[in-house]
Amino acid sequence: MAGSSSNDALVARARETVSPRRLEKQMAMASAACTVFGREGYARASVDALAAAAAVSTRTLYNHFPGGKAQLFETVIRWTANQVKDAQLGRLAALLDPARPPRPEDLERDLTAVARAFVELMADYPDHFALVRHIHAEADHVPAEVLAAWQEAGPAPVGRALAEALTGLASAGLLDLHGDPGLAATHFMALGSQPIVHLSHYGVLPLPPERIDHLVTGGVAAFLRAYRADR
Repeated sequence: MAGSSSNDALVARARETVSPRRLEKQMAMASAACTVFGREGYARASVDALAAAAAVSTRTLYNHFPGGKAQLFETVIRWTANQVKDAQLGRLAALLDPARPPRPEDLERDLTAVARAFVELMADYPDHFALVRHIHAEADHVPAEVLAAWQEAGPAPVGRALAEALTGLASAGLLDLHGDPGLAATHFMALGSQPIVHLSHYGVLPLPPERIDHLVTGGVAAFLRAYRADR
């Protein structure tokens, strides 16, 4: 699993309490577990299979992850969610700068670019979206604290950043968020990218480019019909 700015901070904190050799071992086990969880899902992945994938004994696995499968899954989903979150925040900042709001005639173009950039991340981070696909399919089997950890590592901060970006557009007189930036951000994601996520089964069955373009542009147009400010 490649590093990212959020994960670099996690590793730096871990190095304060864990020896380099132990940390390297834990990261290797988490990397192997990512493949197993992405293939088998949470419920079907056994501790024996997770240990075998990392070429360690189950005793060694529990020595490093006393919480067993749940702790290992939480470690993996936090790591991959951090990677995707950093990528989403980077693209959002590059495409929607509150200090330089777009011209009214460019608003739809820029929002479409954001939605398309978020969709493209499924191809860039297939391991993470394989895990998310299993989370949604097995939500009743995944511990609640693991689900909460995933939300706070990725979707929640991205949602807050998107709400803040939309608030900047509202301050520029481009949008009317009807007093609820968080709900507007939810609607933007639901209309701009979620149809592609679901129809492609989180990237497993990629859609034709023209189908993606139709869904993204149509979703953003629908969002603007609800939220564009009257000028």
